[in-house]
Amino acid sequence: MSISVFDHPVMGRLLGDDEAAGYFSVTAEIAAMLAFESALAAATADQGFISDEAASAISELSATFTPDIDALGEAVARDGVMVPELVRQMRARLGEPHAFSLHFGATSQDVVDTALVLRLKPLLDLLGERLERVLERLAAIDQGDGDIQLAARTRMQIAIPIHLSDRLRNWSQPLERARDDLAVIRSRVLRLQFGGAAGTLDRFDGKGDDVAERLAFLLDLALADGNWHTQRDGLVMLAEWLSRVTGALGKIGQDIVLMAQNGVDDVTLGDAGGSSAMAHKHNPVKGEILVALSRFNAVQLAAMHLALVHEQERSGSAWTLEWLVLPQMIVATAAALRNAQALMENLRFAP
Repeated sequence: MSISVFDHPVMGRLLGDDEAAGYFSVTAEIAAMLAFESALAAATADQGFISDEAASAISELSATFTPDIDALGEAVARDGVMVPELVRQMRARLGEPHAFSLHFGATSQDVVDTALVLRLKPLLDLLGERLERVLERLAAIDQGDGDIQLAARTRMQIAIPIHLSDRLRNWSQPLERARDDLAVIRSRVLRLQFGGAAGTLDRFDGKGDDVAERLAFLLDLALADGNWHTQRDGLVMLAEWLSRVTGALGKIGQDIVLMAQNGVDDVTLGDAGGSSAMAHKHNPVKGEILVALSRFNAVQLAAMHLALVHEQERSGSAWTLEWLVLPQMIVATAAALRNAQALMENLRFAP
C-alpha cells in the first residue's frame, strides 16, 4: 500500500506516470547532485580555488559514488536535507588532501535546487512532447470529423447547431498557447542556483560571478541574475503552467464525459471502463481522470503560491512545501497528457 496514488502499485497505472516519476527517484536526485559537485569542482579549479588534482579526484568519485542511503535518511531526519551527509560521505571516500576541496563555496540549497533544475530539463522536454502529440491528435480529429454537426450547449441546455470543429477549437487553443509559453517557462526555470552560504558567494574573493558562469556552462544551464534562494517565482510560473495544461485537458475530459452520456451520444469511447455490477456500462474513465487531475493541480497551485514566502535569506518550511507539492503536480500533468492522448485515439464521433 502506498500513501500517494501517484506511486500506488495499482492506482498508479491510471493516475501516475512512471517515466515522469523516475526523475524524482532518490537515484535520479543523487545523480543530479553528484553532477553538480563534479561541475563545481571543475569550475572552482578553473578559477584557482582548488587544485586540478582535487577537481579530477572529485570528478572521478562523482562518476561512481553510491552513498549509504540509510545514513542519508537518518541525517535528513536531523538536518532536514541530505546534502551535509552526502558531502560527509564523499569527503570520507576522497580522503586527504582533496576532501575539503569538495563542495567549495557552495551550500546545500545550491545543490538541491540545481539538482532539481537538472531534472526539470528533461521533464519539460517530456511534457512538451506529450502536449504536441495531443495537439496533433486533435488536429487529425478536426481534419477527419470536423464537419460533423453537433448541438451547442450553453449552461447545459441545447442552444444552436455547431460543427465539431467549433468545439475542437476551444479544446486546442488553450493547449496551443501553453505550448507556445513553454519557451518562457524554460528560460525562467532552467537556471543555475548558486549563492553560497547566504547568497553572496562570499568564499570567492570577488570571483563568484566567474565561477558561476563556468559552472552554468558545464551544467548546460542558464546563468541566473544572482541567486534565487528566496526568489521562487520561476517555480511558481512552472506550477501555474502545469495547472493551465491540466485545466485545459480537464475541460476536454469534462466535455467528452457529457458528450458520451446516454441520450446525448455525440461520441462513443473505444476504451471505456466496465462495471462490476452492470455489464452494460461504458464508463468514461479517462475523461473523468482528466477532470480529477485538473482539480488536483488547481488545489496544489495555492500551496506553491504559499511557498513564495521565504523568510530572510533561506527558508526551511517554504522550501519543504515545494518538495511536497511540485513533484506531484508534474507527475499529475504527465499522467493527464498520457491519458488525454489515449482518450483522443479512441473517440468515435456520431455523424
